[in-house]
Amino acid sequence: MSEQSRRRPPKPYRRPKKDPVRILAFEALRAVDERDAYANLVLPPLLKKAREKDDFDARDAALATELVYGTLRRQGTYDAIIAACIDRPLREVDPPVLDVLALGAHQLLGTRIPTHAAVSASVELARVVLGDGRAKFVNAVLRKISQDDLDTWVERVAPPYDEDAEDHLAVVHSHPRWVVSALWDSLGGGRAGIEDLLEADNERPEVTLVARPGRTTTGELLDVLGEESALPGRWSPYAVRLAEGGEPGAIAAVREGRAGVQDEGSQLVAIALANAPLEGSDERWLDGCAGPGGKAALLGALAAARGAMLLASEKQPHRARLVDRALTGNPGPYQVIAADGTRPPWRPGSFDRVLVDVPCSGLGALRRRPEARWRRRPEDLEGFAPLQRGLLREALRAVRVGGVVGYATCSPHLAETRVVVDDVLRGRGGPAPEAELVDARPLMPGVPALGDGPDVQLWPHVHGTDAMYLALLRRTA
Repeated sequence: MSEQSRRRPPKPYRRPKKDPVRILAFEALRAVDERDAYANLVLPPLLKKAREKDDFDARDAALATELVYGTLRRQGTYDAIIAACIDRPLREVDPPVLDVLALGAHQLLGTRIPTHAAVSASVELARVVLGDGRAKFVNAVLRKISQDDLDTWVERVAPPYDEDAEDHLAVVHSHPRWVVSALWDSLGGGRAGIEDLLEADNERPEVTLVARPGRTTTGELLDVLGEESALPGRWSPYAVRLAEGGEPGAIAAVREGRAGVQDEGSQLVAIALANAPLEGSDERWLDGCAGPGGKAALLGALAAARGAMLLASEKQPHRARLVDRALTGNPGPYQVIAADGTRPPWRPGSFDRVLVDVPCSGLGALRRRPEARWRRRPEDLEGFAPLQRGLLREALRAVRVGGVVGYATCSPHLAETRVVVDDVLRGRGGPAPEAELVDARPLMPGVPALGDGPDVQLWPHVHGTDAMYLALLRRTA
């Protein structure tokens, strides 16, 4: 050691700077990982608490939201890049460290934040939440990542398409390989379609409102919001699309229940069931899987316009309370009960129209719940299968002869859509009343690319909706 080095005083300890935006984003990611929470449920209360502090404004909230959702959507891609920059398997890195690295990678590769700012802010975050030792590791990894842009990294870490198409798409578009395979099977066609779908899953979805008939109209909502803040829906006559950054909770009609937040695909499913042709009575409708209440509220309003009564049934009591809240103020008669749709308390043949939007993998809503793609496993579908078939069989028993059942899922996976419907129609797994498929396509007028029918599959990249599936069945005996 030189004489000069011996004389140089040690650097004083510098406390890490606390960045409330990045700390909040880190806390949200930890909640998603540790508690299997969903970001759309975790983030709002964190943002609300932060906004109560004077130093956290709307721009901070927007950045925190982008960091959380952007990191979750691109997690698979970022994991592959991080793995290429470290000398140990990714599974040996502590999850909190991975969260900080992924947040840093997203700032470097997925935002316009300058490189030096992305690295320094991430290292400061690491010092606060991980300690100085692991902050040095974060610094070294992020400096490696910062040497190239996203396209260069993807080209380096993704296998060539010609060698392994599904693995290539999985890394490039940040989806588990099995999800890529399942979506490709459901979609059919070539490379362009599946890439468009996977890209759409990684885009921020619009916030869409539903104007509940008899309580408000799209015209009233548009007048209140103004043309700079909202646009009419693409397909549903009750839909209004908010401009980016629009806050539904600030809208009086939403607070009062006259309007609600509901994806346009979900609206189309309810409208199609309501408009399916019937002969004879049209007085009693059933929503057999009503939680959390979006479709039930729209169905209730549509039923009321015809003098019909809606029974909304939901197995979980806490979700039944959400349904009751959504239906409060409905212009016509309704009832909400907590009941198991596979062991129903109602008598067979009691209803003219029945909707069962069954529990499913949720692969059709990956835009809104990006973390779901990393939680689900192929074997999960085996757990849903008996429930989905049981709910559809009981729905057919609940409807009168000549009545219509709508089987819906927010999943395009064939094992949750056409396979379920086909099995029930053919009596596989248990007897069911005789029924026939009704062509659902004419009941979505103006909506393009609905396929060969008679069922309907909506797509994010084609229709701008969640990937909702609908089959309509008329009971024949």
